[in-house]
Amino acid sequence: MFTPDEVAGVVDLFGALSRPELETALSELAYRRGAEPPESDVDAALAAFALVGVDRGDGRLLVPGPTAFPELPDGAEDLPHILETDGRTLDREPAAAAALARFREAAVQAARCEDEARAAELVDVSYDLEAWGAHDLSGLRARLDAVGEGTNY
Repeated sequence: MFTPDEVAGVVDLFGALSRPELETALSELAYRRGAEPPESDVDAALAAFALVGVDRGDGRLLVPGPTAFPELPDGAEDLPHILETDGRTLDREPAAAAALARFREAAVQAARCEDEARAAELVDVSYDLEAWGAHDLSGLRARLDAVGEGTNY
């Protein structure tokens, strides 16, 4: 129902949200559209690196990630009043570190499973992550490029 960029747009409206807060917001928007609440849109945004989860002392928060081009879905402007929260701010450094850790884990998994499609997706993500978090991912990119070529490290 919602694209990863729309999900990131809702989060971006608040700066950072917990998963339950985001799911409430998406359910409210779906209700306004006369649709069923989305079940997998948050997971799809996380898998696409449009969202990144960052652990803090008060729980895990979701923030727009390196591949996000946040876009507000119709009706989202009312969400601050509906959720009764102004959101939170989160430093970029912990978000970049969390995205990098997730990326490394996903890259290793794609290489182990020889998942060529996921490896190709992650190569694209690597460029966004490098620009977003100032990390050199050329080594992981080479490993992902090798998936399916019989030269997997």
